[in-house]
Amino acid sequence: MNRIGYWILAGMLWGSLPLTLQAEEDGHGGRDELGSEQGEAHEEEGGVHLSPEQMEMAGVEIETLQPRDIVSIIRAPGEIQLNAYATSVVSLRIAAQVVERQARLGDIIGKGHALVTLSSVEMSKAQGDLLVAEREWQRVSKLGRDVVSEQRYTEARVAREQARARVSAYGMTEDEVKQLVASGKAELANGKFQLLAPQVGTVIRDDFIVGELVEPGRVLFEISDESVLWVEARLTPDEAAQIQVNARATMMIGDRQVEGRVTQVHHALDEDTRTLGVRIEVPNPDDRLHPGLFVEALIEGMTTEQVLAVPNDAVLRSPDGDWQVFIEHESGEYEPHEIEVVRTMPEITVIDGLEPGSRVVTRGAFFLQSELAKSGFDIHDH
Repeated sequence: MNRIGYWILAGMLWGSLPLTLQAEEDGHGGRDELGSEQGEAHEEEGGVHLSPEQMEMAGVEIETLQPRDIVSIIRAPGEIQLNAYATSVVSLRIAAQVVERQARLGDIIGKGHALVTLSSVEMSKAQGDLLVAEREWQRVSKLGRDVVSEQRYTEARVAREQARARVSAYGMTEDEVKQLVASGKAELANGKFQLLAPQVGTVIRDDFIVGELVEPGRVLFEISDESVLWVEARLTPDEAAQIQVNARATMMIGDRQVEGRVTQVHHALDEDTRTLGVRIEVPNPDDRLHPGLFVEALIEGMTTEQVLAVPNDAVLRSPDGDWQVFIEHESGEYEPHEIEVVRTMPEITVIDGLEPGSRVVTRGAFFLQSELAKSGFDIHDH
């Protein structure tokens, strides 16, 4: 029997065929980057064999799979919403015409940023009343209480303060009021004024056009700080009873995961769905989340359950898209094994499809997968 035949027979008996002999048949060297320095990586029938030196260089670590207690997870559909506590609307208290727009949809603005210039007949009258009241107050205050009666002194002071309060309530800024009063010019009582941003944020609504006559109560701008958004999840009353404020939650958005925490649990059932709302705060630093997006929320409950779980890095996608981990059968011999991912958590992945006691590669799995890919092994041919 020649050398090749001997090894084929040995492979059938021992369940393995050295990768280096296959390479000899093909006329290739069979060395990889690690093999060229510390020995050769071999493909077992359905797996990979590493020498102790290669295992050390690749950082391969093994863990015996055992059930562990983890916090129970409650799944619920949810929808991303604006953070109402970080959102403001800018509306009018008097009828006015839009003269000029200073901010547009999508603009990121600071507090006090000019939004729109308006003109109003009602504001013009209020500005004129302010000039008259201010002038009367200056005259009375100069005369003093020894000259004017107490009643006139009080009336002049009250009229001045009321006139200031009126123009401020209508929409004039403090600086605009000061400039008007300091000038004392009647021609500046022209009814023009600006609305300013009440907070830092993004303009998410500006439903008006220049020249439009706007009625009192009309919302011209909506501004929101979108760095932190809400997810409104809907749970049954029994599920909601297992949730505590500050519980961790993971939002599944396609292949993305976003971590958040429960901030509020509603106390009234939705009349249509008979569910309770659970509000989750999620960070949005890159502005990739937007209101109206549907998500699946995985919320930590108050109970625990026993599961099989491995570190997230141990779970990989196989060439055909299935989830897999690597199992150690003997020291240095590793084989891919398809599993089902039950759920993914911040540090671990809950899995199904393995028996307790299995020795799972928890570190270095990517290197093993690369070695397997070099050999051209197809898991479905095993």
